[in-house]
Amino acid sequence: MKTLTRITLAASLAALTAATVATAARPTPDEQLAKAIEGRTAGEPVKCIRLRDIRSTRVIDKTAIVYDTLGSTIYVNRPKAGAAFLQDDMILVVDTHSSELCNIDIVKLMDPGSKMISGTVGLGNFVPYTKPKKEKHD
Repeated sequence: MKTLTRITLAASLAALTAATVATAARPTPDEQLAKAIEGRTAGEPVKCIRLRDIRSTRVIDKTAIVYDTLGSTIYVNRPKAGAAFLQDDMILVVDTHSSELCNIDIVKLMDPGSKMISGTVGLGNFVPYTKPKKEKHD
């Protein structure tokens, strides 16, 4: 009986250690966002961005949506409602009737496995982040 208890305890400890290491290895949402905007300068927030300029989108858990656009500007949107639903593996579904994505739009979040809508977020303003222009030396 003591051997079974020791084996169970050892297995539980190993599982806990593995979970702790996996959690510790993954950056926090704030660290992920800091890395995304590293080396960039924030500009004045804007209400809308053009859909045709969006090259890729990345969700940062419970924090923000990062839009990479043409011209190397990225826009960070911290939703004004529903940010708790944001998960990095979700599919964003946008139904807009204009050529822009704006702070009044609602984005649906679809679970990639079940294809079910699992939440919505109300977008906030888009904060542009640009790389500083390199100075020319003569």
